[in-house]
Amino acid sequence: MTNNTQKIDGLTLDLAQANKNKLKQLFPSVFTEIKNDKGELVESLDFDKLKAELGKFTESFENHRERYGMDWPGKKEVLKLIQEKSAATLKPIRDESVNFESTENLFIEGDNLEVLKLLQKSYYNKIKMIYIDPPYNTGKEFIYPDNFSESLDTYLEYAGLVDSTGKRFATNTANEGRFHTKWLNMMYPRLYLARNLLRDDGVIFISIDDNEVSNLRKLCDEIFGEENFIEQVVWEKMYTVKNDTTFISRSHEYVLIYAKTLASLKFALLPRTDEMNARYSNPDNDIRGVWKSVPMYAKGESKSSNFSIVSHTGKSFSVPANSHWRYSQENIENLINEKRIYFGKDGNSQPNLKRFLTEVQQGLKPRSMWFHEDVGSNDTANREMKGLFNDLIIFDFPKPSTLIIKMLQVATSKDSICLDFFAGSATTAHAVLDLNNQDGGNRKFIMVQLPEKAPEDSEAYKAGYTNIADIGKERIRRVIKKLNEDDKNKLDLDGTTKQDRGFKVLKLDKSNFKQWRALSPETPQDEIIKQMELSLNKVEAKATEEDMLYEIIIKAGLSPTQPIAKLELAGTPVYAIEDGLFMACLAPKVTQELFDEVSAKKPAKFICLDSAFEGNDKLKANALLTFEARNTGKDDASQIKFEVI
Repeated sequence: MTNNTQKIDGLTLDLAQANKNKLKQLFPSVFTEIKNDKGELVESLDFDKLKAELGKFTESFENHRERYGMDWPGKKEVLKLIQEKSAATLKPIRDESVNFESTENLFIEGDNLEVLKLLQKSYYNKIKMIYIDPPYNTGKEFIYPDNFSESLDTYLEYAGLVDSTGKRFATNTANEGRFHTKWLNMMYPRLYLARNLLRDDGVIFISIDDNEVSNLRKLCDEIFGEENFIEQVVWEKMYTVKNDTTFISRSHEYVLIYAKTLASLKFALLPRTDEMNARYSNPDNDIRGVWKSVPMYAKGESKSSNFSIVSHTGKSFSVPANSHWRYSQENIENLINEKRIYFGKDGNSQPNLKRFLTEVQQGLKPRSMWFHEDVGSNDTANREMKGLFNDLIIFDFPKPSTLIIKMLQVATSKDSICLDFFAGSATTAHAVLDLNNQDGGNRKFIMVQLPEKAPEDSEAYKAGYTNIADIGKERIRRVIKKLNEDDKNKLDLDGTTKQDRGFKVLKLDKSNFKQWRALSPETPQDEIIKQMELSLNKVEAKATEEDMLYEIIIKAGLSPTQPIAKLELAGTPVYAIEDGLFMACLAPKVTQELFDEVSAKKPAKFICLDSAFEGNDKLKANALLTFEARNTGKDDASQIKFEVI
């Protein structure tokens, strides 16, 4: 009995679809994807291409302009989307963070497209390594905004931050699993914006499977440049055979690697293994350290290298048949004098060169095959998660932290910033914390994850984790707790600075400042009045000073991990960032005395709220005069930029 059963739907055979299926078997290349009148993606037959396959070339096909490149429905809209500025913000969430005040690590909850836009100023050209494990487009997990031109509104509704009006995040359903367009529209702008964040010597690693690897390769060739392709690594994700598979048990996935600028990229060597070092020993107690024997002859005869070597015991050794010594007689005599040739414990064994461990390259070049013994497998990742979450299966298909540690080892230095904007269960953060613990580094991480809802029948949901972002945050907390517990009995003998074991949670939300919208003659009167009220107070009613401060910091291009000092000037709270070069007052009222004291501090920039003047135009004019008086010097470095928002 076979499993080729069909669902009975009460309808007769769809002959047109049956014929299409037969045609698709013969000419798969003539089928493509287009948008119908409703804007929906549908499968379409290219009749001109079909005629060409049959040797009949139509005029429209002949006149079609051919060019090398990748195209798909919606690409033009996606390119426009990249250029659109975001009106969103990132709000700090102290009670979900660890070491909020001091940490330089970030966990950002929200749609990664909006978040990547918000990070453009703060992290432009600063990220050393990006790792992402995006949806594989299998028709099961593919989360993205239905209407990607309204991603902020869509996200806010999906996350329950505003009332829903029908917009939603959705999956590429099983019957759409073969459609690539939605996946490409989702990936293109994110990769484009991510490239901006990479340093010139930066690198991106992308996990993927066979569903989209060919499209991803073309996509990355377009965005990063074909010349910056490094490798398509094969990762052994599974080491057991699945006998229930139809044809071949698939045991691998891929990791695509691209540089921002190949000429600037340098990969470190992987650490040597204990097994490799165990091949070296020191039987003669040589003061130069451990060594291993290396044969001194090579295949092939050579008259100039056909001589005898005499040991210190007087025994003579000839080169083996059909071979020659690798070194000249003079060089071998020098090596004997330097005690670089070993004749065995009794001095009567075949001579070998002593190759000291200190002379070999202290590391290994990474290979294009990553085996589970070296970097872990799916099983490793599952056991790792169960170990952290008390044997609960709390996340499907995580990656092992050892896989990402390998990437970090070759691609980062000890103070690099690493980004993962498809963070999932936050394996990348786990890997960063673990590697820092191993080598004393202080790498920083930025995780970005959509609060994708956990199924109500899942172990994660039953354990209190309603969405994927909550799982990621809790995993980081548990990793930090475990590392700190392991360190309790260790003494800090070298006096090194404590590692950054914390993370600051930020959540994507609408701006704290009311957005002005352009008006037309047809705009209703109540909307005109509403927009005019913005000139009186632009601050949203629920906005806190800290929320506003973080929005200002991010949109001013400063890092949200910068230390923030809270001062009191003229009895008014003032925030100082970057050692006082950037200052902001978000109090509901300002005074001339405040401006005098701020001016005396000589910040490069000072910001306050327009509403804080309470309609006092004279005070605002005097404030401008105060800072202009300070700016009379010719030195641009001493100028104070005063901004009212």
